[in-house]
Amino acid sequence: MVEPAKQQQQRRKSSSSSSSSFEEQRQKKAVDPNSPIRIKVLSLGSRGVGKSCIIKRYCEGRFVQKYISTVGIDYGVKAVKVDGKQVRVNFWDLSGRAEFFEIRNEFYKDTQGVILVYDVSDRRSFEDLEDWLLEASRFGMSRDLPVVLCANKIDKVRRVSEEEGRAYATSRGFSYFETSANSGANIADLFDLLFEKALDYSNSVKEVF
Repeated sequence: MVEPAKQQQQRRKSSSSSSSSFEEQRQKKAVDPNSPIRIKVLSLGSRGVGKSCIIKRYCEGRFVQKYISTVGIDYGVKAVKVDGKQVRVNFWDLSGRAEFFEIRNEFYKDTQGVILVYDVSDRRSFEDLEDWLLEASRFGMSRDLPVVLCANKIDKVRRVSEEEGRAYATSRGFSYFETSANSGANIADLFDLLFEKALDYSNSVKEVF
């Protein structure tokens, strides 16, 4: 059925008005100096290395004693200040479990920073780091993305030395921190550096485009 001319005109007017309103809002947000900058941070690593505990320690200032494995993806938001700028950090905590492979692969793109975590008391988790990087790269994570290598659970008996961890980080051009989500050791310093690097990376990408 052919739509009457008057209805067509009203539809076009309504569509034009909506597009114009959206564009005005977009431009206003783009030039608003008080609008927070958004950055996306991923946590990667094998199951049980403490990714969720690290994020919770930073965001909530507490340690969760009971281990609960992440189901698929956990998401959180925290407002911070980086170099005097208001930043809204979106944390995407990716499960290390093999059965969630298809889910987490949707989240590697459009990321500004990564926490790559292993457990110093679990050598296999250290040996798995390369596999995590290959998976992330395969599914869209940029190779020049800022990555912080996090050697977690330093309060436990070690199976991976600090020298090994630092050597791996250096070979990859990653920053390196030894942490304990339990005690909170170096957690704040880790995120402070990551956010600075993520913001610099985000700005450099915008300049290219």
